[in-house]
Formats: sequence, structure tokens, C-alpha cells
Amino acid sequence: MTMHTRNLGTTGPAVSAVGLGCMGMSALYGDADRAESVATIHAALEAGVTLLDTGDFYAMGHNEMLIGEALRKAPSALREQALTSVKFGALRDPEGNWAGYDGRPAAVKNFASYSLQRLGVDHIDVYRIARLDPDVPIEETVGAISELIEKGYVRHVGLSEVGADTIRRAAAIAPISDLQIEYSLISRGIEQEILPTTRELGIAVTAYGVLSRGLISGHFTRDRQLAASDFRAHSPRFQGENLQHNLNLVEALRKIAEQKGATVAQAAIAWVLSRGEDIVPLIGARTRERLGESLGALDVTLDAADLAAIEEAVPADAAAGDRYPSAQMAHLDSER
Repeated sequence: MTMHTRNLGTTGPAVSAVGLGCMGMSALYGDADRAESVATIHAALEAGVTLLDTGDFYAMGHNEMLIGEALRKAPSALREQALTSVKFGALRDPEGNWAGYDGRPAAVKNFASYSLQRLGVDHIDVYRIARLDPDVPIEETVGAISELIEKGYVRHVGLSEVGADTIRRAAAIAPISDLQIEYSLISRGIEQEILPTTRELGIAVTAYGVLSRGLISGHFTRDRQLAASDFRAHSPRFQGENLQHNLNLVEALRKIAEQKGATVAQAAIAWVLSRGEDIVPLIGARTRERLGESLGALDVTLDAADLAAIEEAVPADAAAGDRYPSAQMAHLDSER
């Protein structure tokens, strides 16, 4: 395995070819083992992964504290190579319910103060609001992040799940390093307007959901029982006939992957890697075993014939069901 680097846009830092999405170590996908989570972060750093992605609302700060623990326990050389990407703004109550987003400048600075403390770092490398606050112009939110950059608390401005118009408005205020957004074989909506816009403006994409929350990992089965707290128990793509249809796509992809001597997950990640040097997939591994499998995608080369076969097996818009339940889809600026 060779870990290459990619740049987060024309203004962002150089990062590893893939990043580690740490959310699942704390929330939304069932129970996780803390010791194994820390060991997985260490294994990722040892393998050359530099980008660690989190959100201050992932289990109400738990995920940031987990990363902070992992960084404290890591050898200094590995700790120094780690770059933190943090999403903020999501509001939750003690029961875990969602209560909107807050992008006011005062709130931005407040959120950052807590994140710096929980992570145990003196700066955040990429800072972004998780979803657009419909009541606060993006210019004000980005302006507040820029003030944090001026004071040394943040290095780069990022965006998350916003549409082309919002991207342009934000970029007119400050240099944007990257847009974090869902992108996978079965989530290709960004190819229409969003990806052309980021490329025009020199903004990279950090792609989350590259395995569609495990749906196209090759490990998810129709009879799998999900806890009520598991996001997938309520996700349209994991329900009834939708699930069976989507798993049929996975089996079609499996045939191609096996011909390459790869797993389904490796083929799916390699496909995202093939979409351009400006795209950095976030691997959502929660264990060292899954991390090792995912990193194996770096050794999978998809030629034109492979890509054509994958396109035929899993065409754009082939998935059944939306990415999120309808109430959440309605609030996604990226879907407007």
C-alpha cells in the first residue's frame, strides 16, 4: 500500500489520499468499543492517514474527546502529522433530538472554543458549519471563521452539504479549502452542478459516505438487525424493497471486484478515488480490520474497462431511496 497525498483545493493543506471519518466511533451506527476506536485512529496515522474528520455534535462532544485521547496517546511524530477537520453548528437536546443549526458569528466562536478544548489542540485545520443555517447568511458564518483564522485558532475554511450558489457566495468572502459532501457510486448528485462549481473555483471535495453507511461495503445483509438508535434503521435506502434492490447492485459490483482481486468495499472506494485528484474519500472504519480492508483500495487500479463495467453494473441514479429521511432531505442546501 502506498499512501499518496492530495491537496484540499488551491488554498488548503496537503492531506493523505484518504481521510478517516470518526463519527461512527461515537454515534449513529450502534455501539463502538472505545479502546478499539483509539487503536484504529493510531493504525490510520501509522499507515500515513493524516486527515481526521469529526463534528462537535457527534455524541455531544464524545467524538472530539475520543480523538483528543487518541492524539494524546499517539507518538509525537504521528500526533504532529494529524490534521483535524471539524463540523459545527448542529443543535441537539439531551435526548439526542435535532433542533436545527446555528451559524451566527458568536455561536461559531463559541463552538470553536469548546472543540479546541475537547480535541486538546491549539488550532483546528479545517472548520465548517455542518449544514447551512437558513436564518444566517453564509457570508456571516464564513466571516466568523475567517476571524478565527486571523487569530490562529483555525487554519482553513471548509463547507459542508451546500449547493453551488452557496459555494460561490462563500468563496467570494474567503478562500474555501474544500466542500465535504456525500459522494459514492450510489450517491452521485454532486456531478450535475456542485462538482463543476468546486472545480471551477479550485475547491477540493472530501467525500463522506463512500460506502453509503455500509450499504455497499459488501458486508451488509438483508437480515441484519439494527438498533433503533442506528441511523440506518430509519434511512430510506435500508428499508424493505429499497434495501433488496440496493443489495442487488452490491452483488453486481461484487462480481467486478472479485475479477480485480478486490473486495466490494475496496472497489467502491477505488471508484471514488478514480473520480479526480481533487476528491479525498473519508473512510468510516470503526475497527482496525475494516480500516485495513478500506486502505487496500489504494492498491486497486481501475482502468477504463473496469470503470465502464462498474458504470453498467451500478449506473448513476440506480439506488432506491433517498440519502436521508424526507424531513432531513428538505433541509439540505445541496439538494435544492
